[in-house]
Amino acid sequence: MTRRITVSATDRLDAPTMPSWVTEEATTYAQAGVDTAEGARAVEAIKDMVRGTYREEVVGDIGGFGGLFSIAAAQGMADPLLVSGTDGVGTKLKFAQLVGKHDTVGIDLVAMCANDILATGAEPLFFLDYIAVGKLKAEAVAELVSGIAEGCRQAGCALIGGEMAEHPGAMEPNDYDLSGFCVGLVDRPLMFDPAKVRPGDILLGIASNGLHSNGYSLARKACVEGKTRYELRLKRPELGGASLEDALLTPTRIYVKAVRGIIRKRPRAIHALAHITGGGITENLNRVLPDTLDAQLVLGSWPVPPVARFVCDAAHLSEGEALKTFNMGLGMVLVVDPLSIDGVESLLMEADETVFRVGRVVAGGGEVTYVNEGGLYSFGSDDDDVD
Repeated sequence: MTRRITVSATDRLDAPTMPSWVTEEATTYAQAGVDTAEGARAVEAIKDMVRGTYREEVVGDIGGFGGLFSIAAAQGMADPLLVSGTDGVGTKLKFAQLVGKHDTVGIDLVAMCANDILATGAEPLFFLDYIAVGKLKAEAVAELVSGIAEGCRQAGCALIGGEMAEHPGAMEPNDYDLSGFCVGLVDRPLMFDPAKVRPGDILLGIASNGLHSNGYSLARKACVEGKTRYELRLKRPELGGASLEDALLTPTRIYVKAVRGIIRKRPRAIHALAHITGGGITENLNRVLPDTLDAQLVLGSWPVPPVARFVCDAAHLSEGEALKTFNMGLGMVLVVDPLSIDGVESLLMEADETVFRVGRVVAGGGEVTYVNEGGLYSFGSDDDDVD
């Protein structure tokens, strides 16, 4: 027979060990470190920012238990598919916290999610965020959300919900983390697909504006550790006159509107699209290839951003390591029907994107290969042109 054992919480020998902030008197949630009043103030501070991202399909308003969005956009599609993506900003946040600048990392958050689902050809419809903080401060949250709202406007998606979570004891008071969730819509017949890729397709690179949101653990170790705030803010000629702080906090480019414009005007011109994130060109472009074809890129056929070369030089990265660590100047690579390449280039340039023909699809085994090895930084040489 099981013997029942009872304990008394009033007996110090029986009582469980309680956290140091708990006294023998009643303890409020605020005394435990969670300020619900500040949470309400934070929600009030971001309302107008959130509403500024709304599309006509949004139903209801901020503050409900769930975000509502009409699926009317699927009407008229032959086979509508929902596409979802989730991501974070990674250790770029640590650098933002170090220098005290928080209004751009929200753009990065949206970019990482929206660009990912764009790789299927999908239109991003709505976005949700998750913000975890050590100590909730309404003004700080508003600064973060201002970036998220700006990212949503750039991507054309609505910010319809989210969560602000205060984690006293689990996070330092000034620490925070971000996660994002994006849902989009694509018509299956128009979806980008490795099965549509053909030999002779042209690889068209859209320029990045820096490291975007990947490789920051290495960048911080190689370029930030041991530096003073003055050194981080010092204008550097090798960074084109920018400071290391500004170069490392340049927000990720969002390519949604430019690429979606091509889909509307030339719906079958793009066969596949790779978002160049963690793993660099080498470990992302192969994700959109069938097993029988290779992506062959000509090194030197596009320029490398100054900050990418600066970090690679500081870390003493080989060319091969650089190409599988950072985007090295290509935020996205489109696999384009050669008969449509001129029109696609023109549409992208009309959308203020900088584009380069960086290679082509050839027979192979589903790998990314490089021509002109050793020429990564030789943009402008006659030997680096893609014919």
